[in-house]
Parts: sequence; C-alpha cells; structure tokens
Amino acid sequence: MKVQIPDSVLLSVQKPARYIGGEVNSIYKDPSEYDIHYCFCFPDVYDVGMCHLGLQILYACINACKKVYCERAFAPWGDMEKIMRQRHIPLYSLETFTPLKEFDFLGFTLQYEMSYTNILNMLDLAGIPIFAKDRGEDDPLIMAGGPNANNPGPMADFVDFYYIGEGETEYEHLFELYRQNREKGGTRDDFLRLVDTIPCMYVPKFYTVTYKDQPADGCDHTGEIESIEPNLPGIKKKAVKTVMRDLDDFPYPDKPVIPYMQTVFDRAAMEIFRGCIRGCRFCNAGMTYRPVRNHSVEKIFEWIDNVLKNTGYEELSLTSLSSNDYPGLYEILAEVHRRYPHVNVSLPSLRVDAFSLKLMEELAEGKKSGLTFASEAGTQRLRDVINKNITEEEILNGCKLAFEGKWDRVKLYFMLGLPTETMDDVQAIADLSKKVVSQWFEIPKEERSRDVRVNTSTSFFVPKPFTPFQWCRQAGYEEFMEKQAYLTKAIRDRKIEYNCHDAYMSTLEGLLSRGDRRVGKVIYTAWKYGCRFDSWSDYYKEDMWRKAIEDTGTELAFYNYRERRPDEVFPWDVIDIGVSKEFLYREYMKAHEGLTTPNCREMCSNCGMRRIAKTGVCYERRRA
Repeated sequence: MKVQIPDSVLLSVQKPARYIGGEVNSIYKDPSEYDIHYCFCFPDVYDVGMCHLGLQILYACINACKKVYCERAFAPWGDMEKIMRQRHIPLYSLETFTPLKEFDFLGFTLQYEMSYTNILNMLDLAGIPIFAKDRGEDDPLIMAGGPNANNPGPMADFVDFYYIGEGETEYEHLFELYRQNREKGGTRDDFLRLVDTIPCMYVPKFYTVTYKDQPADGCDHTGEIESIEPNLPGIKKKAVKTVMRDLDDFPYPDKPVIPYMQTVFDRAAMEIFRGCIRGCRFCNAGMTYRPVRNHSVEKIFEWIDNVLKNTGYEELSLTSLSSNDYPGLYEILAEVHRRYPHVNVSLPSLRVDAFSLKLMEELAEGKKSGLTFASEAGTQRLRDVINKNITEEEILNGCKLAFEGKWDRVKLYFMLGLPTETMDDVQAIADLSKKVVSQWFEIPKEERSRDVRVNTSTSFFVPKPFTPFQWCRQAGYEEFMEKQAYLTKAIRDRKIEYNCHDAYMSTLEGLLSRGDRRVGKVIYTAWKYGCRFDSWSDYYKEDMWRKAIEDTGTELAFYNYRERRPDEVFPWDVIDIGVSKEFLYREYMKAHEGLTTPNCREMCSNCGMRRIAKTGVCYERRRA
C-alpha cells in the first residue's frame, strides 16, 4: 500500500520538499523484486538528517546488500505531524511512500540524546507499538545504532536490538540470518536469538538488570546496578564493537542524495579518516571510534572526482574528528585547488597545535570562511586535566596565522563545568578571547582584514559513557547558570560575540547520556506530555521535562550530581567498545593529578583497542 499525500496537504505545510522524495541520486527499485525491506529512520527533521554523512554511507551500503531495498524516513515537523494525525496519514518512506509499519526493519540512528522522544513519536505515527514487548509477529524489527547506542540503557524498552560499532560490516550477515529464520518459519524471538550470535549485536530482552537496595554514595536514592546478566542459556555476556579493518575496501558513496531544498549544510562531505589519536578525556567519539584508520589519498581523490561530478556542489568538507591529523592533508588541499579552483574546501575540527602557515595558504586558495578552534578550557591547568595537549601560545599563534591570512572570523569553543573547574578558569575564557582579538590588532592594518569577529561559544560539560570522565559528577543547573552569568559580564568587547548552550538541556543530556533502563520511563512520560524536537528551541519544553522527571520519581542527584565509585557497574558495561575500563580509570586518575597522556602516534598507552581491532595506528606501530 502506498500513502497518498494530497497537494492540499503539501501546500499547507512550511517546507513541502521535506515530504515528497524524488531527489537526484535517490535509489529506486521495484520493491517486489527484493525480499527484505529496510528503512533508515533519522529521528530529526529532513533538513538535519540529509546532512548526516552516516545516512548517506549506510543508505548506499544497505542498498548494496543482496536483495535488500533500503529507503529513508525522517521526523515530520510539527505542521505536518498535526495534519498526519488529523487525517490518519501513517509515517511513510520517501522512496516508495510505503507506511513504515510494512517494512521488515526500521533502523534508527542515535546521534544525540535529545532526539529520543522523536523516535517514540515516529513509531507512534507509524502505528507501531512503542514498547518492544508489545510488538507482534507482523510488526517491523526496530534496531538502533550510532554513537549513543553504546549506552543501550535509556532506550532499551523501545528497541528490539542494537548494532554496536561501524555499520558497514555486519548488515549482510544480519539479513542472511533473517532469510534463514523466515524460510524455517521461525518467530520474532527465534530471529532475535540468531541476532545475538552476531558479536556486535545486543538484544536488551535477553539481559536482566538487577539493582542494589541501599542508597548510592552522595545521595539518598537507592538502586545502583548490581549486575547485568544474560537470562537465557547461550546468550553472550557482552556485545563487542565491530570495526572496519581497511576503509578503502568499502565502496564510499559517490552519488549522495541531493535535496531539493536548502539543508543545514549544503555541501559534499568526504571522510578522510576515522578515529582520533588525541585522547581528550571528555570526548566519547575520541574513545569509541578508535583506532585511527586513514583513507588513502588515491581513494579520496577518486571519490572527490566522482562526488563533485555527480552532485555539482561547489563546497567540499573533508571530515574527521581532527582534520589536520591526516598525514596527506596538504597534498589533498593543493590538488583539490588545482583540479577544482571554484570549489571551497572546509575543514571541521581543526586543532590549533597542528595549524601551520602552509595549511593556511592552501585553505586561502578557496573562498574564505570562518575558522573554528576548539580550545575547550581557558587555562593550561584545566587543558591538562582534560588532556587537550595544547598551550595558550599555540592557540594564539594559530589565530594570528588566521588573521595574517586575512580571515576575519574565528570561532572559539569552550566548556563550562569541567571537572576541577574554578572561577579562575571561567575568567580565563574571557581573557583568552580578548587575547585572540589582540592578535588581530598586532598585525599592520594593510596586512589584515578590515574588521574581526571572535565568536566565543560555551557548552556545558556532560559526562559521557566510555570516557575517563564517566565517573564524574555533573555540575548542577545553578552552578551552570552562575558560571554563564559570570562569563557574560566578563566579556565586554564589541569584537567578541558570546553564545552559550541551554543549561537545563545539558542537565537532560546528562540524565539521558548515563541513564539506565529506568530512565526510559522519563523519556516515555516526556513524550506523552508533548515533548519532541527537544534540541530545537521552537519545540523544547523544559517545563514538561521537569514534570516528567518529577512524576516518575527520578532523582537527578543519583544520575547526574554524584561521583561514581571506582567499581560501580554502569548500564553500558554490557558493551565492549575495545577501550578498557581499566585504561579509562587510569586516565581519570591522571586527570585529577593534572597529568597528560601523549597521542597515539607518539606512544601507545595500552587503551585495549588492539585486542579487538588488529588495525590502525597503534596496532601497526606495535607490529613494526
């Protein structure tokens, strides 16, 4: 059955292009010729989802699987949702307008915590039971992956199974097991037992979580996790992250889908390497995407040539967690500018310490855009605590190089509420921002831009699973607001623009980031109270989230505001991402001592990743 969307509906919503499909490079197949139908579901609005590189990669990857058709679906904006509910229009895929309820699999990506209510809303709009326990044999299998799948606790009641790790490796295996189960007439539970045989898959219903009955340290709330154990014979103890050994072996998508409308980022994106060598102690991605693996320069150019030819984009983003850690970056930039002088190249996640005049000159060949530097902390003491491994001199030199290259906009990112932070550290953010402006004034007028704008942004520190700071307490709302107010007063320079994150939203992110299965009732209650698109100021309902937390008896003191014990069982201990808990705790102790750890190219710190990856920077150095 196909969903019919009348023109009158499309003419009455804000951006009808979100709901019509038919984009250039969309993949169209005859559904009757494919025995497995999969829908990739992005739990945010189309404008955001279509900028996500992982969607483009997995869309091509899954469609390349034998006899599988992968389509796409996004969360409808409020105007469209209202009409869909009024007219009983089910949520559908963009390729064939098939109701999501008719698919074999729905795959949700968990990119950020504040998208969780959208997942529940999408299931409800599709007519699929919200809770996994209520789904029957005719309902789609709901799977989830992405960075936040590494803590399966908060969404465990709503997801049938999790895919842990990199999506390119195990889909073919998964679909083959599904075919085998279907041919044998197996049930939904029979298939989930087969899913458990894949090392990187985690099926929540096969594990029982038990809780202690005494109060946790630092609060009156009872219920630290006692254990997470399989509840059926033969179920594995842990799901182990899957890793791509050689990135060049995978056919990178060179025909990305091109939206008909303006999206958040309107450009081609190329992944130049995966992982990070740096080991910042607050960074979940830096730990969970280990080890570092590079795409070869030859493959990168093969893909750049094809992508630009197949899309017509005039802006190219070379993406990674730390772009200028790629060994051949200068050669790539120079060759791109030689081949495509009209193409503007952007490099997200630049590190100041590796920033050089040579790189600046290559970037200047294209259209100048703003440069972003993630300084994270204002003092050297605090940068050592978080293992940022950059100095103030390197930050200022990097900004000076930018100004000498006639860049006129620099963005500086910091975090408030980091472990051991004092008000002196907060003041230092304002001081460093002013010092950056002073670098511009030191350049002769004829050699600098006409004006300068320094954009200083702060977010609030949220402790993340699988980081050395997973044991930390998170600062409370009042602490956040006090530091934010102090910094607002401290920055009084017309050339500095200060932006800050919402403090209570960071509190919610902390709750959902390290929450266990009991936090699922908060998510469900908040959704019932009307919460969705929670990362959007237009829809964010702080009062309803507060009410959901209160009505469910959830104590933020337990989940957010207490230090964890060294041997505490975490909701994510049932997942093995390669980096060991012992290594993370060593790093946690070093943070409190103000000791730094060298990056992976300088020295292997025995993080444990070699045990499961057998590839990447650390493994190659050890083998040599």
